Order: sequence, then C-alpha cells, then structure tokens
Amino acid sequence: MGGMIPARQSPEAEIDWLPAERLGQATIDARLRGWLIGKGLLTARLKAACKGPFLLRLIEQWTGLLQPSHRQGLRSDDRAGLFRDVEMECGGQIWVYAQSIMPDSTLSVHPWLAELGDAALGETLSGLSGFERSAYEFAWLPSGYPVAARALHRSEVRPAGLWARRSRISLRGAPILVQELFLPAIHAE
Repeated sequence: MGGMIPARQSPEAEIDWLPAERLGQATIDARLRGWLIGKGLLTARLKAACKGPFLLRLIEQWTGLLQPSHRQGLRSDDRAGLFRDVEMECGGQIWVYAQSIMPDSTLSVHPWLAELGDAALGETLSGLSGFERSAYEFAWLPSGYPVAARALHRSEVRPAGLWARRSRISLRGAPILVQELFLPAIHAE
C-alpha cells in the first residue's frame, strides 16, 4: 500500500537506545549481531546476501506528529513530519522493516524526499554531496511498540520483540531519522 495515508498518532513508550559501545553487553544471536553492526549500506548488504529475488517495497507513507523520542533522535524541535515505512524482502521473506522520519523542516528544503516511492533511501542519498550519517544506536523493541507491531504485521513468527538500530542522517544539515528493524527471517539464514 503506497502513497499517502491519513495522519495518525500513537504514543510510544520510552525506549533505551544503546550506543555501539554498550551493545556488547546485550545478548544477541551472533548472526543477527553481524547485521546490526555491519558496515556499508544495508540495502547493498542485503542484496549481496540474498540468494533469491530481493525486493524493497514502500508499505506506508503518512504525515504525523513526532514523538519526543523522534525529536531527540533527529535533534529537531519540529512537531510533525513524514513517516515512510518500507520492507526489504529476500525470497519472499521480510528481512528488514525500515522507517524513515523526515521532519517538516527537512521536507521544506528537500520536498523530493516525499516522492521516493520504492527507491532505497540510503542508496539515493549516499551519492549526494552533503550526506552524513551519525553513529548507530541499538535497541530491543517489544512487539507491541508501534513500529515493531507494524514490522510484524505479516510475519508468521511472533517474537516478543525485535532488535533495531537507528541513525540520524543529515542531508546538507537537514535531519532524517532512520530506524531499521531486523525480523526473525534474517538470522534464520
């Protein structure tokens, strides 16, 4: 389901996002840990690892209010922005669910970001001048957490939660928050 959908608001519980240096204290499956901490563009790494057809699909895109955790991750005072959810699928299995959050101030400078469709955000931005990415933060998101619940909507396996990472992208000073959730199928490979 692509395109714009009506604005919505759902409260998000406070999540403890860990810096990379504290990730070693967490118990994480070794295969998943490699995906969480791996270098390079995630889409390119997924395509290289996928033995079947790879697909990146826009699931939803909507405007909504930014929660305090979004504003903190973005380092922005904006109150609203564009949310863009995509699935990255290998051989019919969803490996990663990613959500990009673009505050209104970013969209006013780069309105074309609202028109990405099924294009990979990282691949699109990495070739542009003025592109920078912060260090990753990591968190275990309970399955009831809003973005985790959306990530699991089509999953046959219902874990108690999902590991995720997030980073702040800056495009010529305009922030974008990217959250990537790793589904069980990725570490079954």
